[in-house]
Amino acid sequence: QVQLVESGGGLVQAGDSLRLSCAASGRTFSFYGMAWFRQAPGKEREFVAAITWSGSTYYADSVKGRFTISRDNAKNTVYLQMSSLKFEDTAVYYCAARRRESAYYSGSSYDYWGQGTQVTVSS
Repeated sequence: QVQLVESGGGLVQAGDSLRLSCAASGRTFSFYGMAWFRQAPGKEREFVAAITWSGSTYYADSVKGRFTISRDNAKNTVYLQMSSLKFEDTAVYYCAARRRESAYYSGSSYDYWGQGTQVTVSS
């Protein structure tokens, strides 16, 4: 059984920074990659950032240059460092993991999901 647990969300002001964590447990050795998605109220879930087992990283254009995804294999944890936060970054952020090489930007590629953590950016 695989479990993903996000933490680190909160209320911040525009321009602030925040770091999200996603702790994975279970059969984590089977992961090909992990990612962060987000969903704002009334909007569809969207891709934010992804990292593969080899360390390759990918970002949505809207966060490129402001967000950084990283991992600590020893802790089975993936991080999302968010800087220069904007009001439009407000959303529930979800961690996800996939077992196969597939479209990193598509939610349907991911086999496991966390429960989400709320990030609210005040303008």
